[in-house]
Amino acid sequence: MNRYCFLLQVRPERLAEYKERHAAVWPEMLRALADSGWTNYSLFAREDGLLVGYVEAHDLIAAQEAMARTDVNSRWQEQMGEFFIGLDGRAPDEGFLLLEQVFNLEDQLGKTV
Repeated sequence: MNRYCFLLQVRPERLAEYKERHAAVWPEMLRALADSGWTNYSLFAREDGLLVGYVEAHDLIAAQEAMARTDVNSRWQEQMGEFFIGLDGRAPDEGFLLLEQVFNLEDQLGKTV
């Protein structure tokens, strides 16, 4: 399983509402994410709206493409798009900045045995 981390910028004045929306994500959306291969998916927010996402997937591009084929994702992305800065017309799930993993404890521990 591959690990992915990404950044997005939520409008600071909309952060409270963004958190509320994610406290009760639509069950259909949750199922679609799981069925599309998104696992161990978490979002973390800083006070200024910096959003850090973490997800595990066999192939993130394939997982994103599978989500793009669902109706629920189209509806969710349309509603979520208004919360973000700097997407340049892209949906939030297409506009995030992937980060490079530089360290993982389990990976390195596995090399020491």
